[in-house]
Amino acid sequence: MQEFELINRYFKGRGITRRDVNLGIGDDCALVSIPENSQLAITTDTMVAGVHFFEDMSPRALGHRAIAVNLSDLAAMGAEPAWVSVALTLPKAEVEWLEEFTAGMHEIAEYFNVQIIGGDTTQGPLTVTVCAKGTVPTGKALTRGGAKPGDWIYVTGPLGDAGLAIEARKQHLDIAPEWLKKLTTKLEYPTPRVAAGQVLRGYASSAIDISDGLLADLQHILDMSLVSATIHADKIPTSEAFRQSIEGEAKWPYVLGYGDDYELLYTVPENHKAMLDNRLSQYGIEAVCIGQIRGGEGKVEVLNGEDKLDVAQVGFEHFIQGDA
Repeated sequence: MQEFELINRYFKGRGITRRDVNLGIGDDCALVSIPENSQLAITTDTMVAGVHFFEDMSPRALGHRAIAVNLSDLAAMGAEPAWVSVALTLPKAEVEWLEEFTAGMHEIAEYFNVQIIGGDTTQGPLTVTVCAKGTVPTGKALTRGGAKPGDWIYVTGPLGDAGLAIEARKQHLDIAPEWLKKLTTKLEYPTPRVAAGQVLRGYASSAIDISDGLLADLQHILDMSLVSATIHADKIPTSEAFRQSIEGEAKWPYVLGYGDDYELLYTVPENHKAMLDNRLSQYGIEAVCIGQIRGGEGKVEVLNGEDKLDVAQVGFEHFIQGDA
């Protein structure tokens, strides 16, 4: 299958058509209209087989995940997703694989009213690069640099599921099939918190999505905001599948050190706390307060009840840094 045949068959004319797309797939560039009084938010993510995902991952899940992780970045900025470009490198063009992969992409894109407006295809090791674009009202974007001492630290949902799924897949853990299925779904079909990100605008002081692990991503906020933090590990939410699969001290690396769950981590001042909790609950999001921002620069204290956890012993090699 030639490049343009592939593009015409699997991308051009498929999915939603947004009114703000003046020119989509088929020319040298796409043309889009930006809403008045808005800023353009742009993020790019590359996923390489054997590094960022298992080589035998289903193509439908890969298509979904490739879009989802980028929309999660937009959500962390409070942006409304609108358009994506896709660069796809394939060892060979297999019809069945492409049908499933593009179906996964189009499903999640349509759900979030996102149009695929361009990209590139080439031959080589399996690699997917997505550039996602969205809009945010001018001056309203969430950043990592606004946290202040006294702000409360929240997460939008349970952590650790994806990490358990990865380690089970690498045969480092033995998990009952019924729970492993749920954990694997969280890994392969993450749900970007797009609605939550837009609700956070005007209330949260900083935000980030949890892709590299709670402590690693919190550290980005602390470094940009020049503050420290106290985290109560025993308050971090986990799913039933997680609780049924691991317990005791063995759970801490997964909730604190692993990533790939794509929940939002955000900080909120005391005077906005109740209002934001109420607004999020209207969207069915029960965000959980797990700590508080302190003065100082960059230090994290992690407590389990009254006991202090040794953070240096919590982390381990992240999947994204090792072999799949």
